[in-house]
Amino acid sequence: RAVLSGEPEAPSLERVDVVQPALFAMLVGLAAVWRDLGLEPAAVVGHSQGEVAAAVVAGALTLEDAARVVVARSDLVRRLSGRGGMAVVELPVAEVSEHLTPWEDVLSIAVVNTPTSTVVSGDTEAIEAFVAHFEDTPVFCRRVNVDYASHSAHVDEIVPDLQAALESIE
Repeated sequence: RAVLSGEPEAPSLERVDVVQPALFAMLVGLAAVWRDLGLEPAAVVGHSQGEVAAAVVAGALTLEDAARVVVARSDLVRRLSGRGGMAVVELPVAEVSEHLTPWEDVLSIAVVNTPTSTVVSGDTEAIEAFVAHFEDTPVFCRRVNVDYASHSAHVDEIVPDLQAALESIE
């Protein structure tokens, strides 16, 4: 509650293990408000952290199990902090893929947000070079405010621990 209400002593939303549970709480809470107002979803969809909230809203996961997923995942992602990053570039994924050639071993497509908005993820230095590559062009490209490479091969190292933490969830 301290985080969501912005109390001064609350942990920083800059921390992945704080922001992801807070986002999850807001997503599930908003869906509960809509339901309370009589708006029942015909379908739900989510991306990344939003997938867990969508699973709760759809009834595929209990709130308790979903909270365990969110907390376990965000705690484990903290291990990746400081070693990677992400950047959003306003180009179609096919064009972004062409620009990734110099960094193909250390960067990858992380997210396709829209037909003209793509997110790249990977090693910190490579993300910085990728963003600099577009500096003197009309293409919008900037770093995402994270210090880890979500939706990339970086996350593979936490998969065994995440599976172990969640093995009791059906």
